[in-house]
Amino acid sequence: MAGIHITDIEAAINFWREKTPSPDGITLAPELRALAEVYALMIYYHEDEAQERGFPPKAYAAWKTWYDTTPDTPCIAICSTSQGDADCKGCGRTFEEVQYWPEMSPAQKRQTWRRITLQGDAWRFNRYSERAVEGEAGQPAA
Repeated sequence: MAGIHITDIEAAINFWREKTPSPDGITLAPELRALAEVYALMIYYHEDEAQERGFPPKAYAAWKTWYDTTPDTPCIAICSTSQGDADCKGCGRTFEEVQYWPEMSPAQKRQTWRRITLQGDAWRFNRYSERAVEGEAGQPAA
C-alpha cells in the first residue's frame, strides 16, 4: 500500500491552519489535532511516510479534504506514452501510471506527483510552464 509523505501532511496542516485558525492561539481544530498526532509520531520515529492503510480515520479525512483541493492529474494533454515512450515527456509519468491513474489511490497519485516534481524534467515543468503563466496573466511572461 502507498505511503503519504510528510510534506503532504505538512501541506494539509497548513491548509487547515488557514481554513480554521485557532481562536486563542492554543486550541486546535479537530482536523488539525488529528493531523498533528500523525505528524508528531512521524517526527518522533524519523519516518517520512505514513502508510495510507493505517492512517487514523479522522486524520485521513482531514488529509483527503486537502488532497481534493490539489490537481488530480499532471497531464498536459501531450502524451508521448501513446507514441511508445516508457515515460511521458509531457507529464513525466510512466506508461503504467498513465494507464492505471483512474484506479490509483490518492496516496499513490501523490507519490507519483512527488516523484515527477522532484525530477522536474517533464515538459509540464519547463517548456509549457511558461505558457501556463502566459494564460493566467493574459499576456506573455517577461
